[in-house]
Amino acid sequence: MATDINTPSASSSPTQDAPRYPEQVTGMYILARALKEIGVDKMYGLVGIPVTELAYIAQGQGIRFISFRHEQQAGMAAATHGYLTKTPGVLLTVSSLGFLNGLTATINATVNCYPMIQISGSSVREPIDLDQGTYEGLDQLAVAKGLVKAAYRVNKPEDIPTAVVRAYRAAISGRPGGVYLDVTTPCLGAIMNMADAEKLFEKPVGVYQQVHAAPEALDRALALLASAKKPAILLGKGAAYAQADDKIKQFVERTGIPYYPMSMAKGLLPDNHPLSAISARSTVMEESDVVMLIGARLNWLLSRGHGKWNPNGRFIQLEIDPEEIDCNRHIAAPVVGDIEPSLDYMLANLDKYKMSMDAGWVAEIQQISKEKNTAFARRLAVETVPMTHWSALGAAKKVIEANPDVILVNEGANTLDDTRDAIDMSLPRHRVDCATWAIMGMGMGSAIGAAVSTGKSVVAIEGDSAFGFSGMDFSTICRFNLPVTVCIFNNGGIYNGIGKPLESTSDPAPTTLDIRARYDKMGEAFGSTTYYVTTPGEFSKALAEAIASKKPCLIDVQLAADAGKESGHIGYLNPASLIPVTV
Repeated sequence: MATDINTPSASSSPTQDAPRYPEQVTGMYILARALKEIGVDKMYGLVGIPVTELAYIAQGQGIRFISFRHEQQAGMAAATHGYLTKTPGVLLTVSSLGFLNGLTATINATVNCYPMIQISGSSVREPIDLDQGTYEGLDQLAVAKGLVKAAYRVNKPEDIPTAVVRAYRAAISGRPGGVYLDVTTPCLGAIMNMADAEKLFEKPVGVYQQVHAAPEALDRALALLASAKKPAILLGKGAAYAQADDKIKQFVERTGIPYYPMSMAKGLLPDNHPLSAISARSTVMEESDVVMLIGARLNWLLSRGHGKWNPNGRFIQLEIDPEEIDCNRHIAAPVVGDIEPSLDYMLANLDKYKMSMDAGWVAEIQQISKEKNTAFARRLAVETVPMTHWSALGAAKKVIEANPDVILVNEGANTLDDTRDAIDMSLPRHRVDCATWAIMGMGMGSAIGAAVSTGKSVVAIEGDSAFGFSGMDFSTICRFNLPVTVCIFNNGGIYNGIGKPLESTSDPAPTTLDIRARYDKMGEAFGSTTYYVTTPGEFSKALAEAIASKKPCLIDVQLAADAGKESGHIGYLNPASLIPVTV
């Protein structure tokens, strides 16, 4: 009899009799039930040996299973789910390379502080431990352990409910992050009597409890803020994750202090709010004498607190993780605890402190913002054909800002940077991008996670290179009929489509893709509504129609090949003759 070399043999994956349901159940049933008991109602993943049956059982338990083409995208969906809901998104993968594909997203969730649980089936332990060359014989727990917030292995079905609760608590406690749960094949296939299995389930209580900062730390922070002549408030995505939106708004408006939102904190207060300092970033960095960080880290995105920052400035930091304090710059007033109770205390005690802010500080910020916004509006108003990023974004801006409840997913090089600057957000948690690590390849997964977890319409604005990482999962958007519109900005390359090899060769340049690609045809292949647009007017009309349809749509936005420039500051890749003129 012929043997499929891709199918594990009996010696590597022992077969078992089927359970006599409902008198008997497997470890897979126990795992699905444990997830359901803790409140999981959605799962993202890609099935195969040894977890296929688990996905079916989860569906039977009322857990919606969103099946993907690639584990990384399923993981990005789970991570986005976690960020938007404050509950762990759950990823299910097979063993070995499926596990590794998903682990990319779980590590990214950890770095970005998104609660997420990756559950992967794993092969029989004994031949792995003896390195005997078993089917997909990777020591997955050892690989994951140093890269994620927490990692556990489950060998017995009796331990599954405990493992699920531990993973859930670890994912959301303190600074949220990704948790890996390794479930062995024997554990998944083990059979138990239903009556014995039922005894394993207990409803967990107090799954998350807020951490309250010390009153003296909060008073110290208020006193320092009140002493500032040129204070600023800097909002990070941790502030958006906290869902303390009204309290953040109250604090900003009661103090009258200008605020600067990081990319995914845009919309906590409207970007066009009178106290917004989005267009005055350099002024905030150079002149502020006290900066209050709320859910933000002084990492590379903020020059680690050095560079342009006022060397004599002092920092207040509202942060859940004490190890983050003094990470890159001395923090004069650390406040370790959850954002919401910290703001509750500060709002209740704010009137005890008299603000010393210079009378002209806000006016200075507003004047700089007005001048820069006026100049920027002129750039967006030019309806260039062939389109540049700016003329395309000028068209998209009108439509998206007219539909403020649409969640914007965004990635690329120029496409990311320019979209962030061009499109104002007015609601919290309505912008999702590649965040702290600035990785490409989160687009389709995050769009799906946003649509599934919130039920809202989503627009993904993608560079053509970025879309290439995840484009096949546009089929998932279509298969589940999600209200997602994907806009692909095609300039034919990484940065642009006019790269020239440094040496004589018949091969294309490393940054060159295909300016003639018709991505709309890909949308047609999966049955979506598609558009191919070459002018700002066409794009604006197509985007409005697509959002209104609440159906899967793909818009191929044709840009000029010379639209965009290399963003890593490699000068010789950006000769002046190759950079489009902006107005």
